[in-house]
Amino acid sequence: MPTECTSDLFGFSSLEGRKVVAGFDGGAVTSEAGALLLGAADRVIGLVGRFAECFTDARRRASVDHTVSSMVGQRVFGIALGYEDLLDHDELRDDPVMRMLSGRLSEPLAGKSTLNRLEHAPAGGPTRYHKIGHDAGAIEALFVDLFLEAHAKPPKRIILDLDATDDPLHGHQEGRFFHGYYDCYCYLPLYVFCGDHLLAAKLRRSNIDASAGSVEEMERIVGRIRARWPKTRILLRADSGFAREALMAWCERTKVDYLFGLARNARLVEHIEADLWWAEEEAMASGKAARRFADFQWTTRESWSRRRRVVAKAEWTQAKANPRFVVTSLSRKDYDARALYEDLYCARGDMENRIKECQLDLLADRTSAATMRANQLRLWFASLAYVLLAALRRIGLPHTQFARATCGTLRLKLLKIGALVRTSVRRVKVAMPSGHPYQSAFAIAHARLSAAAA
Repeated sequence: MPTECTSDLFGFSSLEGRKVVAGFDGGAVTSEAGALLLGAADRVIGLVGRFAECFTDARRRASVDHTVSSMVGQRVFGIALGYEDLLDHDELRDDPVMRMLSGRLSEPLAGKSTLNRLEHAPAGGPTRYHKIGHDAGAIEALFVDLFLEAHAKPPKRIILDLDATDDPLHGHQEGRFFHGYYDCYCYLPLYVFCGDHLLAAKLRRSNIDASAGSVEEMERIVGRIRARWPKTRILLRADSGFAREALMAWCERTKVDYLFGLARNARLVEHIEADLWWAEEEAMASGKAARRFADFQWTTRESWSRRRRVVAKAEWTQAKANPRFVVTSLSRKDYDARALYEDLYCARGDMENRIKECQLDLLADRTSAATMRANQLRLWFASLAYVLLAALRRIGLPHTQFARATCGTLRLKLLKIGALVRTSVRRVKVAMPSGHPYQSAFAIAHARLSAAAA
C-alpha cells in the first residue's frame, strides 16, 4: 500500500520575504524517472523477456498476480537503480516508474515474499512453496548471445579477459571457505569479459585454484562464439593464476591464442640477470625507473608439456628489482616483447574496473542467501543489470560525456531524476525538472534508443 501522509505543511526560514513551506502532498512522484531509458535499452536488446524465458513456472495461471517476466524485470531494474535487497521492493512496488517498466501502471508490483520464492527455488523441479525454477545453462548462454548480437558483423579478433575475485561472506552460506590470500570467508567467482561486454559470472567455492573450471567455461563460450563467428581470432588474457598446463594445452589444441601472467621464480629471474643489471645501471644513471625486455623459450621442470614463449620485463625501480613475466602463444611476428607486455598484457587491468562496477555499483557481491544456487542467481541478476546499463552506454551514449561513464555515474546523473507522474485517460506524463543538468545527454540517448528499437 502507498504510504499515507497528511497534507500538513512544514514551515522553514523565510527567503526574500516569502514563506518556505513543505508538505507530502505532491502526488505520484518518483526519484527514478531516468530509468525510462533502461526500459528503452531493454526494448532494443530484449534482455528481460529473454531472461524470463530461462525460468519455468509451475504455478496455476488463474492464481498468478505477478508474471515471471514482471518479477525478473523488477530485480534487474531495481539492481540497476541501486536497490540491493529484496526488502527494497516492498517500497519500490508502488513506484510509478518501476510499475511502468514492468507493464503494470495501476497495480502494485511483487513484494519481497513473492520475489524471495523466485530466487530461492531449489534444483530438481517445483515444490509446494517454490514453483518457479531456472535453467542455469540457458542463462549462461544468454550472456554470450547478447554479446554476439551487440556486433553488426564479426570482428577480426576478440580478447576474452578472465579473472577471479573475492566475494566476502558474513554468514554460514553453503560453499563458504576461508581463503588465505583474501584473509576472509568468501566465494571466488570467475568473470569473463570482452571489453565492456560481460560473458560469464560463475559463482565458485573459494577452496579451489583460481583457474578451476576455466577450461570448461572456455569450451562453452568459445564454442558458442565460433558457431557464429568461425573466422574470428580469439585471444585469452589473464593473470598468473590462469597460467596452467590444462588451459594452455586446451588453447593450443583448439587454436585459441593466450597471454597469461607468469609467477616469477628463481629460475626465471636467473634467466634475465644480465637484463636486470643493465636496467639497474640505467636507473642509477638517470635517477628514474628503467626497464628492458627479454624474449625466450622456457618450460617448467615438471608441469608443462612443452616449451613456450616467455616475455620478461626486467625493471629496476625504487632502488630494487621488479621483474615480471608473461607466457604466450603469440609469435614475435604478432608482437615484439615490449609491445606484447606494455600494449597488450597491461591493458587487462581495465577488466578489474569492470569487476569493480559489478561489485560496487551493482552489488554483485550481495550473496547472503543460504544456498549457492540462490546466490548464483543473485549474481546473474546483478550481472544482467550490468549488461543492461552497458547497452544503454553503448547504444545511447557514444560521443557524449557519459560514453565511458561507470554504471554508478550513469545511475546518479541520468537515472536518478525526480519527477511528477500524471496519469490521464490518454497518456502518462512524467514531468522531469526543467533545470536538470544532463537534459541533452538524456535526449540524445532517447533518440538513439528509439531509432535502434524501430
